[in-house]
Amino acid sequence: MKFPLILILTAFLFFSCEEHTKEATSTEAIKYPTPFENGNGNQTATYEEIIGFYEELAADFPHIEIEKIGLTDSGKPLHLISFSKDRINWESTNEDKIKILINNGIHPGESDGIDATMMLLRDLATGKVNAPDNLIFSAIAVYNVGGSLNRNTSTRTNQNGPESYGFRGNARNYDLNRDFIKADSRNALAFYSIYHKINPDIFIDNHVSNGADYQYTITHLFTQHNKLGSAAGNYLHTKLQPELEARLAKRDLPITPYVNVYNSSPEKGFSQFMDYPRYSTGYTSLWNTLGMMVETHMLKPYKDRVLGTKAIMEEIIIIGSESRLEIKQARTDSFKAFRNASQYALNYELDYSKADTLNFLGYKAVIHKNELTGNDLMTYDRHQPFSKKTVFQNYFKATDSVLIPDYYILPQSQWKIIELLRHNHIQMEFLTKDTTLAVTKYRIASYQTSTNAYEGHYPHHAIEVEEKVEELRFRKSDIMIPTHQPGIKYIMETLEPAGQDSFFKWNYFDSILQQKEGFSSYVFESTAKEFLTKNEALKREFDSIKMSNKNFRESNYQQLEWIHKRSPNYEKAHLTYPIYKWNK
Repeated sequence: MKFPLILILTAFLFFSCEEHTKEATSTEAIKYPTPFENGNGNQTATYEEIIGFYEELAADFPHIEIEKIGLTDSGKPLHLISFSKDRINWESTNEDKIKILINNGIHPGESDGIDATMMLLRDLATGKVNAPDNLIFSAIAVYNVGGSLNRNTSTRTNQNGPESYGFRGNARNYDLNRDFIKADSRNALAFYSIYHKINPDIFIDNHVSNGADYQYTITHLFTQHNKLGSAAGNYLHTKLQPELEARLAKRDLPITPYVNVYNSSPEKGFSQFMDYPRYSTGYTSLWNTLGMMVETHMLKPYKDRVLGTKAIMEEIIIIGSESRLEIKQARTDSFKAFRNASQYALNYELDYSKADTLNFLGYKAVIHKNELTGNDLMTYDRHQPFSKKTVFQNYFKATDSVLIPDYYILPQSQWKIIELLRHNHIQMEFLTKDTTLAVTKYRIASYQTSTNAYEGHYPHHAIEVEEKVEELRFRKSDIMIPTHQPGIKYIMETLEPAGQDSFFKWNYFDSILQQKEGFSSYVFESTAKEFLTKNEALKREFDSIKMSNKNFRESNYQQLEWIHKRSPNYEKAHLTYPIYKWNK
């Protein structure tokens, strides 16, 4: 039977349109689709697309707010996106709400959280995801704006997608997840504003892992519970983490702690990563926020990683909403625990006396000869998956502690430190007149300095101090920092020089490590001789060193320098830490 040409063309167009409609249905069914959803599952939104997407949501939905906060090193602000069923009053503490803060794009090549959060905020706004009435959900759209704008296709050497992405370093090439204490970047200052504006109960920083191969698509890195301590640390470890793991298992999304290994197979066991205050979750824990990093696995398909990240945030919303009172109480109790504390632990080490056991889903590690180098190389055989009992060292113990004073006193000359304290909402008092106080002062007895640059610094370590009580005269308007306040952990971690992320460690006080005045041997020799004559005990010590130390005995300068450092001529500022401790 012959059909007219017009019927053939009509039929062709009908079926073509029907097929086109079928292909488009998945996208058209989604209101406000993201660039990730419009793509092939292996694409992430550009910075311009991200901000444009949120601006459209905020314009169309009253429950979505978008704010520009501060500046970043790129010259652009941070964008804070917030969702709540009620109009948010930021002048209030909002303690009737569970407050969740998400950070995305601190390493823009790890873009999973960017796309996941765009979809989640859209779903909250449109009602696709049921939003609890007691929720304030906030997200930093892209934290590392400069890195996001520096888009490329090759620097994430080990990562499976997306097709193009931003760069790890920011506009000034800082790794921003090492900057939360030293605050070299404008980004950090803007983050302080956001964090203290919200005072979140839960904080999530979205990342992608780099290291061993294993079966999991998603891993978690909760802030170290022993260092967080008190009720908040206990709740995080015994309730929040197990509850999240159980909920994800019901969604057929197995999750494990961050696999903290390097050139070693995880089946041999591994330890938790200690997130000191330089890291985002280590910083937020200083105010007893329950923090975690999401670490998706670099080798898994990008689409699976994004959807896994979204699932974690969805479950955290449910847990947070249902457990709001318990979480609030844990944070409150943790603040109370420091009100009458007399000591503060600065440094921690693994506690080998206890560990957890994981049912770890891994791949067999195999050793073979590397064709390029000719040496042994460890790889993973995905054809040999396993489930094994694996040791996870998840407990740390304090190795030292310092006495907590009533106050730290800062000369007003330390304006840079004072500014950082202000950015972090640390309460301060001012001396109203010149005052003499008996204070404890530190002398830097010894320290070591890194020989390699690290994030714009040559940090100090192995710091040892000597203490001395002395009466000192302070000027009107010098700064007094009371320790009994919500920011006590921040105060102790930064102002105690031996802390892992103290301001001293990060080179803020390097000027005290260099002598400003010296001596000429031919001039000082007669003064030194007279000084020893008047100090018999010191002369006996001097003579003893001369007898036992050949190098000392044969060096005029070493001998005179030894005397000079013990004489009234020696400058008091050298190695004297310019922050003091005072008790009422």
